[in-house]
Amino acid sequence: MKFIKALKIPMLIIGLLPLLLWPGPGCRAADIPEDTTAEFSVRLYHQLQARGGDDNIIFSPLSVAVALGMVELGARGASLTQIRQAVGFSHLPTDEEFSLLQNLTGALSEDDAHYIIRMANSLFLQSGVTFNPEFLRLMKKYFGAEVETVDFSESAAVAEQINGWVENHTESKIRDLLSADDFSSVTQLTLVNAVYFRGSWKNQFRPENTRTFSFSKDDGSEAQTHMMYQQGDFYYGEFSDGSSEAGGVYQVLEMPYEGEDMSMLVVLPRQEVPLAVLEPIIRAPLLEEWANNVKRQKVEVYLPRFKVEQKVDLKETLQDLGIKNIFTRDADLSAMTDGKDLFIGKAVQKAYLEVTEEGAEGAAGSGMIALTRTLVLSPQVMNVLSLSLPLCVL
Repeated sequence: MKFIKALKIPMLIIGLLPLLLWPGPGCRAADIPEDTTAEFSVRLYHQLQARGGDDNIIFSPLSVAVALGMVELGARGASLTQIRQAVGFSHLPTDEEFSLLQNLTGALSEDDAHYIIRMANSLFLQSGVTFNPEFLRLMKKYFGAEVETVDFSESAAVAEQINGWVENHTESKIRDLLSADDFSSVTQLTLVNAVYFRGSWKNQFRPENTRTFSFSKDDGSEAQTHMMYQQGDFYYGEFSDGSSEAGGVYQVLEMPYEGEDMSMLVVLPRQEVPLAVLEPIIRAPLLEEWANNVKRQKVEVYLPRFKVEQKVDLKETLQDLGIKNIFTRDADLSAMTDGKDLFIGKAVQKAYLEVTEEGAEGAAGSGMIALTRTLVLSPQVMNVLSLSLPLCVL
């Protein structure tokens, strides 16, 4: 009998697959090339981890990819090339990635008796501005995007409208995604993506078994948390990273949701090893190896009951991944409108995740705001890309 007892707070949660990471070992809903998915997720994670220090990280590569896909539809030249290379689409025939994203989001959004997944996209356009009809047609075709016209100079009203749309599509889990300061008279377009997931564990925890534990953090401080407990049959394994140090062995547990099409993968370093020892070795092939080699066996599981919400500025992270031009005056988003006067000014992500005895619930809102550079008078005027859920570091 294996025994998992997370008395050290450092823990890596890879899931809600696919929403918290990306379709992978735990997702059987769509046939997606692995090198186009998990590798992008891991690269995003490492960049966020490098900038986030010791903070928790919660984000959704799936939502990032969808938001970037909507921008890519309007991009040309180097702006287009940089997005394709960063996300991992450069090896695909031109425009095939849009069908891939369409098939993926469509498969994930199909009704299922065991869990709820909702994905929605919307375009908010500046009234009086002419947008390329082909761009709007393709946004509808590949992303099912709704189209609304607004007056961005009425910034408070627009922020309230878009935030209301996001709340409606995330069961009110994502609130205040944008603010009035994100819009001005030079804002031309905002692309928004919303994702919501709720699933019940295949093997639920009994609330009466939940106890308060004292957690020892990496910095030596302690925190009280509710620890759920159960004993049952799970896919579990212990793996070595090949090092001779004490931290070379990691416990990997797969926790399926009802229906078993999706699961949460939990990776825990040995008790006296900080998470910082695990993070550098995380790579897509390693995650795939772990997920494919866990074995079904009796396991005692202690898992924290928690709720976390985070908003992260992703502009510099995406630039570090090579997506540079769309945030500068070199941006070429000419397929959105006639001319080449649009650019993206800011990228942010807001995500929510709650794990309980019954299951898990997650949501995220994503958006990109395009400005016209010919009218920009202040460098403080910015655009927004708000993204979603996946790799969650606790």
